[in-house]
Amino acid sequence: MSFSFLENNELKDFLDAKADQYNRPEFIENDPVVIPHRFTAVQDIEIMGFFAAILAWGQRKTIISKCSELIERMDGRPYEYILHHQETDLKSLLGFKHRTFNETDLLYFVSFLKQHYSQYDSLEDAFLPSRTGLFHNEVLREEFMDQVQGPYTGESFSSPPCYLSELQPDDHRVETMLNHFRTYFFSLQDFPSRTIKHISSPSQKSTCKRLNMFLRWMVRKDHRGVDFGLWSRISPSQLMCPCDLHVDRVARKLKLISRKQTDWLTVVELTARLREFDSHDPVKYDFALFGLGIEEKF
Repeated sequence: MSFSFLENNELKDFLDAKADQYNRPEFIENDPVVIPHRFTAVQDIEIMGFFAAILAWGQRKTIISKCSELIERMDGRPYEYILHHQETDLKSLLGFKHRTFNETDLLYFVSFLKQHYSQYDSLEDAFLPSRTGLFHNEVLREEFMDQVQGPYTGESFSSPPCYLSELQPDDHRVETMLNHFRTYFFSLQDFPSRTIKHISSPSQKSTCKRLNMFLRWMVRKDHRGVDFGLWSRISPSQLMCPCDLHVDRVARKLKLISRKQTDWLTVVELTARLREFDSHDPVKYDFALFGLGIEEKF
């Protein structure tokens, strides 16, 4: 089939069929999303979904193995471990490593999660500026506004300004959420500078693939058995498509992306095109693009 001259409705039909093909429970087993599916409690799903997304680079088999190891190190009960651990309990995390993510990063992640869950019931609040005190905390508010209006010159955020003027309203809100999350995540005192690289944001021009994937898992509601649909304050229509190497390659072959480089604006462009096919649930096509890339070597 030639995709160069497909009309929008033909491409939509093709992508709808592929999304239906790959958005099925039988594809969970070999994907990092299998990790949060091992749990039933909301907080356990959130925590291990977050770790599975953050650690999602490299071979999927290795990612699943390292996340399984992390579950064991937390005694099989991530939420209880994080919320109630004592200093001596942290010895079980020492020596953990996946690629460039090591025990120093893990200990800070656990520290942040304990601080957050001590105040909020859900990790969804961490993405909502009005919920996690951003606009009520002068220091955080100033850092956030520096991100929106221009580069922040501090150690944490020496990055270019956001692309707010180029975004649609829904994209604007998601960009705001992702930038806020990074600011909030590193709001604890004495965070390790080496850990900064593990939480991306649009203000760095990053595609934010891992966080967008995590948001997809938590927000999308379609009762197909893959995504959880646990969160209600972020709409599926707002989500941005996770853009990894496979999605990027397939999307370019299908003429869904024209931008030469791959960065946050590439995600904006791709998601805008996918919204033409389904404005209420554009990110369902992540299943189609990823499946075509990883399963069919498209």
